[in-house]
Amino acid sequence: MDRVQVAEIKQLIITSLNLPGVTPADVVDDAPLFGAGLGLDSVDALELVVALEKTYGIQIADDQVGRQVFESAQALTTFVNSRLSAAPGM
Repeated sequence: MDRVQVAEIKQLIITSLNLPGVTPADVVDDAPLFGAGLGLDSVDALELVVALEKTYGIQIADDQVGRQVFESAQALTTFVNSRLSAAPGM
């Protein structure tokens, strides 16, 4: 699988969390996803984990879902790419 681009992750966030009126251009690559950024919460994080696992076929263990992984769209993209490159057969 090719490396995941940050634009794909932004679109996945918007689609999976049903964020009306938000476009990928509205999500700044290194802006916070939680709190002052997009204002996501812990329920959003769980929904996002499910969407990432389903979309990219990766497993995300609870201990891997740290605050740093969900810090920004760029951090999430880096994490997904690291999981994809670590997957068997990749």
